[in-house]
Amino acid sequence: MTTLDQLRQELGDRIDDDLRRVAENPRAAAALFPAAGRRYGREPLTGGWTADEAARALLLTEIDMAEISEIYRYGDTAEKLAVLKALPLLTIGEKGTPLLEDALRTNDTRLVAAALGPYAMNLSPEAWRQAVLKCVFMGVPLTSVHRLTERADPELRAMLRAFADERRAAGRDMPPDALALLDQLKEA
Repeated sequence: MTTLDQLRQELGDRIDDDLRRVAENPRAAAALFPAAGRRYGREPLTGGWTADEAARALLLTEIDMAEISEIYRYGDTAEKLAVLKALPLLTIGEKGTPLLEDALRTNDTRLVAAALGPYAMNLSPEAWRQAVLKCVFMGVPLTSVHRLTERADPELRAMLRAFADERRAAGRDMPPDALALLDQLKEA
């Protein structure tokens, strides 16, 4: 997993002034966060990050969870994705879990996929299983689910089997990755 130090190194000293501004006045993050795409660009960086996502992740390190929640709440999709992607890099413990839960209530496949990244380890087993099933229903590739095979259990298998039966009865196919997971769970 990419670290904050790696992101900072890739952005270089161009982030320093903004980090200083936010350290002095955390409310400045609310103005700098939406401007990250214009200020830093959107070019790809290490580990699947973009420059604007990296800048946003670093800005989040300077503010508390209440301010992170506000930025997420009022952000556009790109801003919400950056927050979700940054959560496992922040020293917030489980405090960001409500943001995952919010993303999982949406019908935006990008937010659902991002919510099932590394920070999803903080979801309860029940919420995690429901989220995986939602991915299958929405057509979100299961490759976006962090530690899927490690966390999959007989209850998830039963949920997927019931869903597959419903789809078959309706004359619809199951996504190949979901069928592969079912086969894998059958063998376990």
